[in-house]
Amino acid sequence: MTQTHRRTTKIDVAVCTYRRAELDQTLLSLAVLTIPAGVQVRVIVADNDVTPSARDRVDAMRSAISFEIAYVHCPASNISIARNACLDHATGDFVAFIDDDETASQDWLAELLAIADTTGADAVLGPVKAVYANVAPAWMQRGDFHSTLPVWVADEIRTGYTCNVLLRRSAPSLAGRRFNIALGRSGGEDTEFFAHMHDAGGQIAFAEDALVYEPVPSGRATVSWLAKRRFRMGQTHGRMLLEAATGLGRWRAIALAGTKSAYCFVAAALLAASPVKRHRYGLRGIMHAGVVSGLLGVREIEQYGNLEKAPQ
Repeated sequence: MTQTHRRTTKIDVAVCTYRRAELDQTLLSLAVLTIPAGVQVRVIVADNDVTPSARDRVDAMRSAISFEIAYVHCPASNISIARNACLDHATGDFVAFIDDDETASQDWLAELLAIADTTGADAVLGPVKAVYANVAPAWMQRGDFHSTLPVWVADEIRTGYTCNVLLRRSAPSLAGRRFNIALGRSGGEDTEFFAHMHDAGGQIAFAEDALVYEPVPSGRATVSWLAKRRFRMGQTHGRMLLEAATGLGRWRAIALAGTKSAYCFVAAALLAASPVKRHRYGLRGIMHAGVVSGLLGVREIEQYGNLEKAPQ
């Protein structure tokens, strides 16, 4: 009787890092992942600093992690360069991305893989749960303004993010696809990446139990940080609309986004007594204002490499 052997599934877990001591906790959370039978994991750490500042930190963690760790130095201060380095060095069937200030739940990778197997999707997103410190405003914690979930449009997910995702490397929609280096300092490179992947026929699924946790530092627990982030998100969306809009279509899109922004600001004023609703509408108004900015061709504000440069 001939015995059949199941082929090993190989997964590269990619972590892009830039001067973050929290990388230690990220790697330790990967060390205790539940790995399904027949799955082999390798970790890729892409150091985006000018100097290889994370090398010693990664080397010190090797004894605590049973997986192979590939360290890649890919300067500098451009997240797209780091993400592309991870894709270039990936050799597995799948590549999963997690941020260097996040920690994975024990079943994170298993849950992503299970949904990939059952749906056949090209990309599987998981939720990112924000963890607030006591210094965060009460309304911010109640409204949970920092957690990340996918957005459904007409019962499908049309774009995604890299803070919790599994990619099927053999998918035609991902063949040769890379992150836009021009957006590597502003952000929005992941939104564009997944939107173009979807436009190429790629399916994006959601694994609701593939949870990762992200602490919210004091510098992010502010209205100004949220406003800047929402405006940049709007700029990215507006720029993508601009790629497809021509003639009067562009001005119709500007008018629509401007109307939505005004509506949200009015709603925020009328809901002044409810902090959660007021800020939710206000931030949405700022996002739509960002869409107008993007449609007018204004360059996106730079975030990566400028914010939260915590020393090692």
